[in-house]
Amino acid sequence: MTDDQTVRIALVGGGAFGAKHAAALKRIKGVEVAAVASSSLASARTFAAEQGVGRGVAGLDEVLAMDDVDAVILATPTQMHAEQTIACLEAGKHVQVEIPLADSLADAEACLAAQERTGLVAMVGHTRRFNPSHQWVRQRIRAGEYNIQQMDVQTYFFRRENLNALGRPRSWTDHLLWHHAAHTVDLFAYQTGSPIVRANAIQGPIHPELGIAMDMSIQLRAQSGAICTLSLSFNNDGPLGTFFRYIGDTGTYLARYDDLVDGKDEPIDVSAVDVSMDGIELQDREFVAAIREGREPNSSIAQVMPCYRTLAALEEQLAAASKS
Repeated sequence: MTDDQTVRIALVGGGAFGAKHAAALKRIKGVEVAAVASSSLASARTFAAEQGVGRGVAGLDEVLAMDDVDAVILATPTQMHAEQTIACLEAGKHVQVEIPLADSLADAEACLAAQERTGLVAMVGHTRRFNPSHQWVRQRIRAGEYNIQQMDVQTYFFRRENLNALGRPRSWTDHLLWHHAAHTVDLFAYQTGSPIVRANAIQGPIHPELGIAMDMSIQLRAQSGAICTLSLSFNNDGPLGTFFRYIGDTGTYLARYDDLVDGKDEPIDVSAVDVSMDGIELQDREFVAAIREGREPNSSIAQVMPCYRTLAALEEQLAAASKS
């Protein structure tokens, strides 16, 4: 594909993250949102009207039958990710799937096999790789100016009811391990440039209605010797979100999404790190660039597979502990 050709992308999923991708894609030159699909034709048409897209269709099957769609972004429930990713690839469409790639190692491996068979661009939305705050730290590491000794991460939400990021009822159940821990497990290995060689996890009680652990603690050690402590909770009544503390040999930094401060809480200007301050937009720009250039994207399925192998090992640990 040449630089002057329009990349035609279909967006599947009309929820909170679908809206974020729709807004981001509008800011990328040479991109057309060719269609949107949601859980029903009515919701797809409503979402299309809200986002200024001409076509709203009932589901992924209709999208995959469209000759004028080059690529698909999946912002659908976690349990649909793997099956839909494989369907996109088998239909000849490049695909970006929101995190997590899958909620089992077998499904994640199947997605990797489909990408290898087709040779298409297949990317997973590990947004922390793209946030300017984390990019700034990575640039210092790559310049030889900084080495991570420890990362301390808190991922806290208030999810005692099954609501999405917009406060609306969810049709599926979120997961601390396969979704929220995936961000940090991947980022830790990515930033240290060193594979995870040890991982431990414990979890709190299982919620009687949601059927998931509401609290979890994870410890990681990289081959480099760096360690990571990750605390996750759906019981935390504010402040909400994920807070990353980098403790290194030449400084301490705290990142929250696209913002960064040092250990004395002094803001660090990251506005010049990339062309945007929006991590989702930067993620989508990488997807489009990889399609145009015919190359592997940052956060490809192959690159993030070690993360999902670690999550599977942690799941086995937790399952064994629950029986003891």
